[in-house]
Amino acid sequence: MVSCIPTTPLFLLPNKPSLSRQSPNRQQQTITPPIPRWRCSATNQPPQPKKSRRPAKKPQTGAERTGVDPVGFLTKLGISNKAFAQFLRERYKLLKDLKVDMFTRFANLMEVASGYELLGLHRHRQHRVDFMEWAPGARYCSLVGDFNGWSPTENCAREGHFGRDDFGYWLIILEDKLRDGEQADEYYFQEYNYMDDYDKGDNGVSVDEILKRMNEYWEPGEDRFLKSRFEVPSKLYEEMFGPNGPQTEEELGEIADPETRYKAWKESHKDDPVSNLPPFDVIDNGKEYDIFNVVDDPVWRAKFRAKKPPIAYWIEMRKGRKAWLEKYIPAISHGSRYRVYFNTPGGPLERVPAWATYVLPDVDGKQSFAVHWEPPPESVYKWKNKRPQVPRSLRIYECHVGISGTEMKISSFNEFTLRVLTHVKGAGYNAIQLIGILEHKDYSSVGYKVTNFFAVSSRFGTPDDFKRLVDEAHGLGLLVFLDIVHSYAAADEMVGLSLFDGTNDCYFHTGKRGQHKYWGTRMFKYGDLDVLHYLLSNLKWWVVEYQIDGFQFHSLSSMMYTHNGFAAFTGDIEEYCNQYVDKDALMYLILANEMLHELHPNIVTIAEDATLYPGLCEPVNQGGLGFDYYVNLSVSEMWLWFLENVPDHEWSMDKMASVLSSSKTNADKMLMYAENHNQSISGGKSFAEILFGDIKEHSSSSEDLILRGSSLHKMIKLITFTISGHAYLNFMGNEFGHPNKVEFPMPSNDFSFSLAHRQWNLFMDKGLHYDIFSFDKDMMNLDENEHILSRGPPNIHHVNNSSMVISYMRGPLLFIFNFHPQNSYEKYSVGVEEAGEYQVTLNTDEIKYGGRGCIGGDQYLQRTSNKRVDGLRYCLEVNLPSRSAQ
Repeated sequence: MVSCIPTTPLFLLPNKPSLSRQSPNRQQQTITPPIPRWRCSATNQPPQPKKSRRPAKKPQTGAERTGVDPVGFLTKLGISNKAFAQFLRERYKLLKDLKVDMFTRFANLMEVASGYELLGLHRHRQHRVDFMEWAPGARYCSLVGDFNGWSPTENCAREGHFGRDDFGYWLIILEDKLRDGEQADEYYFQEYNYMDDYDKGDNGVSVDEILKRMNEYWEPGEDRFLKSRFEVPSKLYEEMFGPNGPQTEEELGEIADPETRYKAWKESHKDDPVSNLPPFDVIDNGKEYDIFNVVDDPVWRAKFRAKKPPIAYWIEMRKGRKAWLEKYIPAISHGSRYRVYFNTPGGPLERVPAWATYVLPDVDGKQSFAVHWEPPPESVYKWKNKRPQVPRSLRIYECHVGISGTEMKISSFNEFTLRVLTHVKGAGYNAIQLIGILEHKDYSSVGYKVTNFFAVSSRFGTPDDFKRLVDEAHGLGLLVFLDIVHSYAAADEMVGLSLFDGTNDCYFHTGKRGQHKYWGTRMFKYGDLDVLHYLLSNLKWWVVEYQIDGFQFHSLSSMMYTHNGFAAFTGDIEEYCNQYVDKDALMYLILANEMLHELHPNIVTIAEDATLYPGLCEPVNQGGLGFDYYVNLSVSEMWLWFLENVPDHEWSMDKMASVLSSSKTNADKMLMYAENHNQSISGGKSFAEILFGDIKEHSSSSEDLILRGSSLHKMIKLITFTISGHAYLNFMGNEFGHPNKVEFPMPSNDFSFSLAHRQWNLFMDKGLHYDIFSFDKDMMNLDENEHILSRGPPNIHHVNNSSMVISYMRGPLLFIFNFHPQNSYEKYSVGVEEAGEYQVTLNTDEIKYGGRGCIGGDQYLQRTSNKRVDGLRYCLEVNLPSRSAQ
């Protein structure tokens, strides 16, 4: 074995006579930690390039080199419109230009989305709190709160660059105050632990003692190059460029290969005294372009690993939290209330900070303020459960925390965790989707008029309460999605973002474009880099801080079009690329999906777009927007139209089949639901309320009405659940046919909670709601066992308007629906692809589901016949009671 010093001098020194006595040390100074593998040349011959066996490639276009085709998905979707293709190319160029501008200020997309690490209130390790805010229109910025008597001059930003930078970001430093009798730290670099290892570093060891004892760690000579870092570089420079060095290329001569120079150096220094510096050896097999291992001496390694430092100085250099509390009074303590104060051209303003993580938007009719959330480390919530694996199909339970209780009040996160999560798991769902979580001042807005995007709604509890909810859901195997509203924001000024710094164009567009045409909300300026910084950081904040598993992006049509989606769409492809399309909003959605899927590959993003913009769920590198699922809104609208406007016997099976299977290319990306919160909120009615109304369950005259309502309720959900898509959604309470609509407290109802809660007791006892819930639960279990949603698209082979029968196959399962209100059929012929025996696994007409039980158990097993029906080779003859499905 030979010892080797794999350093820069080893490869750069010219082929000269042996160096002076100190040359080994000069070379050893540049020792780097051992690296496992190293490529080098082991001969004197110049390296010969390896011959490639691959055929020569054709020149690539710019899109091919980057792996991006801005119009790649058009062929897949069969779109050949030139105007739309040109629109996609122009959008791609704008996106590239946006990224160029973005990366002049940020290192990468992840850094763009990490604004919450700097902005807002953050404790600094050097006994202080830093506050940063973006307000380019302000002339003066300070922090006011109960910690400083609401003084606008005590804690303000410094003058100059360190107070406000060129982009409009303000920095305020709040120094912790020394307690009476305490002296300031002797060393300016003294740091303190507030969270990590907060109870360590409090052994009472002084800094002088730490610095003294740190030197005891080194063996004699080991710290030579720590004390004289420039010794080797200076001597190497002298060797190469000093008066005794080579002056011409001829004097330089030919430089031997590294191995030859290494052996010559080893031979010339074999008699050098033993050094305490770590020795290294090299194993070389002599091949050209060799990859060899640099290894250390095992004796030296064992000696090094056996050594223990005289003191854990890496802990003691940062004092513990106890030492900090004994020496300092926090500049702003946990639970302090505060706002940010601006002096603007229009006068002084007070605002709730845009990056605040806990906000009280309207306490007893008083002004809003933020709350500094910094609980002591022993009280910080500690996560117990890991994120569940994303299933192949999603069964989503949509819910609102505030109305989830039985009492007529606003329910809390803790009550939801205790009562609702176990119900969701027991009902067979594998994900929850929460609406109204982001802070909002107007409770009647259902949480869609967001005022504070980084704060959970204080009506329901604290940030730690929400973490506990997410953690418990993960423990039950439930994914947690948020209904995120980045398509608009509340128009509130004190607590919201509107006129935040006194100007009208800080976060939003000016003029009419900055106002939603019908909802009175503000529209974001997506082309502004700092607005993108805010919104992207907001998405990452919820994923990192609260371990959210996905987002449903609410009302994309409001942001993608300057008319906010309130225009008549004819289906012409040019409507997706005309002057009313907001390219900046589309680019934000692309960046959001890029960032989220890079941050967490299993994140789920869902697009709610009534216009079904082309490419919603196509990959970003193929010109799409990158969503995982899109919501098919037309299905619920069809059912609502049928129930409210069309007699039962006039329901069109063709229309039903067409709407339910409307997506041919992206059926696996479709999220389906019969009804969500939209049907029962804002003046609407739930399907159960339409079907049952004020029917008295035990009245003999209403038995037929109850049977009709129960049958249609089950059939509508079953066909919506099974006919298409890989995801299904149900709103809280609809699984058992909640009879009432949802109406939040507002002036029109005297702020009543009579319709702002859920009647969970309805399905506890035998009866109508118990039967509906039993069916819904078995329907979820059917997917759990047979994986219906994760299978390919259905084969809808039988649609008959006169008999009102629809039949389709999905995987090995055959579904048959008879929507006729009176006619029942015996031995109704339906085609099937495979011969054999077919067993009924789910029947809406069973007595346990509130049906009539017209089909006996002996009829559940059917055998095919060799009769060609519906274009298929075999036939199944089944009994079909009216208003039933199998």
